[in-house]
Amino acid sequence: MPRPLIALLTDFGTRDHYVGTMKGVMAGICAEATFVDITHDVAPQDILDGALELAASFRYFPAGTIFLVVVDPGVGSARRALAVESGAYRFVAPDNGVLTAALEAAGPSTAVELTEPRYALPAISRTFEGRDRFAPAAAWLATGVALAALGRPAGDLARLAIPRPQRTAGELRGDVLRVDRFGNLITNIDRAAFDDFAPQGIVDVRIGPRVVPRLVSTYAEVGPGEICALFGSGDRLEIAVSGGSAADLLRVARGAPVHIARRA
Repeated sequence: MPRPLIALLTDFGTRDHYVGTMKGVMAGICAEATFVDITHDVAPQDILDGALELAASFRYFPAGTIFLVVVDPGVGSARRALAVESGAYRFVAPDNGVLTAALEAAGPSTAVELTEPRYALPAISRTFEGRDRFAPAAAWLATGVALAALGRPAGDLARLAIPRPQRTAGELRGDVLRVDRFGNLITNIDRAAFDDFAPQGIVDVRIGPRVVPRLVSTYAEVGPGEICALFGSGDRLEIAVSGGSAADLLRVARGAPVHIARRA
């Protein structure tokens, strides 16, 4: 049988001990587990950023992967802790909406609250539930413990209101959802919405007052420092600068409107 796989996504960074400590806890419960770090550089306490990073990555993992997702500004509060099975995957995370986009893509889900004390550490820190509650639950799932054993049914889960592109007769309007480390402005306009609006792909793209001169297939199709629009690896429209940062050049961030109009 393949070794159980646990994929971690957090906003903890790697300077402090937090990620390593969680892996230590899990190794003590399931020594056979393999750990993969998706990222620990989610913007601190940024639930939407975590949700988008998870949605962009989870489907490329093998069936059966357990995702340990800890972006948790409500740590220690009354917000619930969850284990969720959706499609071919399982997720352990706070009930704060960080699973919204992944669960929409993965399919119907079953969720439980992490209420069974035998599957957590004996003492639960109010500032580090990743170590004491979430990591043990993920590891026990990896040993073969059933989802239902971890606690009572969760019912409805918290959801983020992730903006969707809006279409009128003459325009498709979207928003910048995130800025990656290269300064690319990644929007909520996916390829399906774009192709439905402009099947020929002949459009004008505008972000703020700036018109993006070209829609291209690769960054290399424009010269250094030139602005372009293209569909990235996640099949979302992004605004980029070849060899530079679109965010810095255009001085825009998450929430900036993007307008697409058919070219006459």
